[in-house]
Amino acid sequence: MTADTAPDQPPPQAFADRLVEAVELKRSQLVVGLDPRLDLLPLELRGEAQHSPEGVADAFSRFCRGIIDAVAPYAVCVKPQLAFFELYGSAGMRALEDVCAHARDAGLLVIADAKRGDIGSTARAYAGAYLEPRGVHPPLADALTVNPYLGRDALEPFLLACHRHGGGVFVLLKTSNPGSADLQDVTLSDGSPLWHQLALLLQEPAETLVGTSGISSLGVVVGATYPRAISEARRLLPRSIILLPGVGAQGATPADVARAFTSGPASALVNASRSVIFAYRAEEGLDWRDAAGSEAARLRNEIWAVSGW
Repeated sequence: MTADTAPDQPPPQAFADRLVEAVELKRSQLVVGLDPRLDLLPLELRGEAQHSPEGVADAFSRFCRGIIDAVAPYAVCVKPQLAFFELYGSAGMRALEDVCAHARDAGLLVIADAKRGDIGSTARAYAGAYLEPRGVHPPLADALTVNPYLGRDALEPFLLACHRHGGGVFVLLKTSNPGSADLQDVTLSDGSPLWHQLALLLQEPAETLVGTSGISSLGVVVGATYPRAISEARRLLPRSIILLPGVGAQGATPADVARAFTSGPASALVNASRSVIFAYRAEEGLDWRDAAGSEAARLRNEIWAVSGW
């Protein structure tokens, strides 16, 4: 059950403003994606896990909490990919809640990578599930990835939840997968790609979510694998946070994303998932937590250097 902020309470701090504070404190723009896979977990965690959904979910929770502890000094956010938790039903969702709570306790912001998008009451339910308080408990996540391809009205419930409860959204704009060109790069009559039209559609709602920091809590997802698109997205949405997946396992490097940071050190976030959480697999005998922490520290320093701040 959700509830609006009580009249005698100050409005919650905007997601963008919380992020700016975290970036300045840690001198980091690193987001660590939490994509747990049973076949890639350390042997010590597999054990009896594969014999039941509850066992897998417990292993996922232990693994992600260990990764969170290892990367917390170097990252500003974690981004759990909900599909890996949903795969194991109610046990998986309980594990997700444990992981999100642990991240908050570790001082990290949580971006739920759900890519939700629907209309009417369904969109309101999704917004309530992830961006609104749960009784006396805070929202499950600080921000949520959303799919805009049902149109502006599909985004409105998420934007309203952000206004009321201080959350953020990251709208899929130009994604990192090769197949993104099938739709996102379709050429319109004026010669621009379809994703440019989406960026123009987002300009007005992005302005309504600008916080005291001058940064908007309406962000966009742009693949780090497309450096030119990063420049164009920054031009079209100068105050939006650009979330940049694709560094590491997908082949992009921190140097590819430097142009995203021209609006300030917190105007972009670089996501790395497999290259951090499974870093221990690069060399036999590495402790999985130590390996994740070392890779996160390396990326944090490299991204901060190329951002120019």
